[in-house]
Amino acid sequence: MKEVFLGSDHAGFHVKKKVKEFLDKKKIPYHDLGPYQEEKHDDYPDYAFKVAQKVAKDKEAKGILVCGTGVGMTIAANKVPGIRAVAAYDSYSAKMSREDNDANILGLRGRNFPLKKIESIILIWLNTKFSKKSRHERRIQKIARYERR
Repeated sequence: MKEVFLGSDHAGFHVKKKVKEFLDKKKIPYHDLGPYQEEKHDDYPDYAFKVAQKVAKDKEAKGILVCGTGVGMTIAANKVPGIRAVAAYDSYSAKMSREDNDANILGLRGRNFPLKKIESIILIWLNTKFSKKSRHERRIQKIARYERR
């Protein structure tokens, strides 16, 4: 499996540490793009952009971002052309975001969310392949064309 790029803000920092332990256990390679210590006044867009830029440069790369809700990070990441970030809260949204949308960044909730559920979402998301059905490829191409405008 290709390397996964990780990032968080202060609200997702401790969950990111748990995600790293989980990825280590599963022997999934990753690169942490920060923060490397808890910073109460950091801003999630800074780390979302770092991860999104790395993922956008490599079509095989994936990213995982963690903030309080998973939403702020995905909003910021989606501003980078070529990124299709999704905040997944269950196995269905994780699976379908990969199968239908070829999502390349997973946003996770760092607050009030069970670690076992996070681990399950990560495995499903990383192991689900894009279906490559023509209707889904057509839709992704429409997004890409819009981004190039």
